Amino acid sequence: MNEKAEKVVVCPGSYDPVTNGHLDIISRASRTFDRVVVGVVNQPIRKKKTLFTVEERIAFIEDATVHLGNIEVQAFYTLLVEFARKNGAQAIVKGLRAISDFEYENEMAQLNSKLDPEIESIYVFARPEYSFLSSTGVKEMATFNGDVSDLVPAPVASALADRLGRS
Repeated sequence: MNEKAEKVVVCPGSYDPVTNGHLDIISRASRTFDRVVVGVVNQPIRKKKTLFTVEERIAFIEDATVHLGNIEVQAFYTLLVEFARKNGAQAIVKGLRAISDFEYENEMAQLNSKLDPEIESIYVFARPEYSFLSSTGVKEMATFNGDVSDLVPAPVASALADRLGRS
């Protein structure tokens, strides 16, 4: 019998916090791949300090994706391609919002390909309603008591209000 190999993908990010845009990319990946491993970077290089711990970020994502059924959420502390290899992933899926994302992600895709040419980089364009959405923007809005309830899951909006001392 010839069994079809499981299609596994990694969706990496800092997810500080997870936004509805992130969840849209994860959900779309879950319809295409058998297993989606959401990799939460413990301490991102480009960002000095996270607002939420890695455990909190994992819990937010698990809560928001429980209905999908083929999602695993894990922290990772290594090179992305090592994390992908460890999970048996054939690809890395990321979202693209704007040309500025493309420039950075193109560089990362080339470096990842050099490290492991067997792992593909796949990019999914953000839906128009999420094309402006970033974790940084959400945190800035929440800091000044802006309404972020339509940008993030309800538990994240509540945690942002608590963490940033707003009500």
